[in-house]
Amino acid sequence: MSDVLLIALYAFLGAAAAGLGGALALRLLRHRSLTASVAVVAAVAVFAMLAGTLAVAWAMLLNSHDLTVVTVVVAMAAVASLATALLLGRRVVASSRRLALATRSFGDGGRFDAPAGPATAELAALSRELAVTSAKLTESRERERALETSRRELVAWISHDLRTPLAGLRAMAEALEDGMAKDPDRYFRQIRTEVERLNSMVGDLFELSRIHAGALSLNPARMSVHDLIGDALAGADPLAREHGVRLVGERVDVVPVEVDGKEMTRVLANLLVNAIRHTPADGTVAVAAEDRGSAVTLSVTDGCGGISEDDLPRVFDTGWRGTAARTPPGGAGLGLAIVRGIVEAHAGRAEVRNVAGGCRFELTLPAAPAHQ
Repeated sequence: MSDVLLIALYAFLGAAAAGLGGALALRLLRHRSLTASVAVVAAVAVFAMLAGTLAVAWAMLLNSHDLTVVTVVVAMAAVASLATALLLGRRVVASSRRLALATRSFGDGGRFDAPAGPATAELAALSRELAVTSAKLTESRERERALETSRRELVAWISHDLRTPLAGLRAMAEALEDGMAKDPDRYFRQIRTEVERLNSMVGDLFELSRIHAGALSLNPARMSVHDLIGDALAGADPLAREHGVRLVGERVDVVPVEVDGKEMTRVLANLLVNAIRHTPADGTVAVAAEDRGSAVTLSVTDGCGGISEDDLPRVFDTGWRGTAARTPPGGAGLGLAIVRGIVEAHAGRAEVRNVAGGCRFELTLPAAPAHQ
């Protein structure tokens, strides 16, 4: 037993010396190619075995013939190990270079395409993650471009909508100042109307800026959908009468929701005003609420005749007003963008689809939690 322990000790000392040399070599080559590191690892294994064998042979006083045989066997093993290590290293390096080239085009703003050819499991996993990240960045860039386009359109349309009433206000003020107004009271009423419209436009811009900045502060409270819709219908009734449009509340389930009453009233008011203005006289605007268990769906259906399929995805974009509503009283194209922002702040979603004779705006909100 003592001989076995002695052999193990000499073998360990020889292998340890080779291991220390390998560790030093790996430290010196840490910035070099992976091929060199793999070759060092293979060489360390072979030289550790050779060093241990020589140490044991020296301690046991083996003859030179036996020592030569052992040395030749280990040398052949070293050749095979180094050749395998170099082959493996070159394959890994080639795969890494292909991945680096693909990543370079990805970093330049292009699309990442996974390199062809065999790769290790780790490099293949990295390629898949880069492909997923590339898809997400592409989607983000598309959203950013769409947002930038809508911002440009908004600036152009707001500038137009501001210039028109301001020019009118200036003309009326000059007429009053020069005493040229035959009916000053009518001018005063018109000035008040224009100022209220400008004030509404500025309010919408402020509200939208709060939504985009994430500064919209909500004060949710538990309330009935029936009461929420009833208040919105009452507020929109004068405008509906003026346009000869019937307001109908149908299929309104009595279900509680937990929302900011002020903000949701604004959402429904925006939808109702938009529906009334685009529904012809003697038409109907219907409001409904449906309990779907974990969610509540509010809908406003108008008689606008429908929205083109190309425009449907843009309805809730900032500044969108379609092609037939770019002049007052079409508005600044902010109402529906505000609707989506407020609904999403309540963890809900806003959608629109065409129905027979018009379109339906649907708001899906989380149902209020049950009382404990």
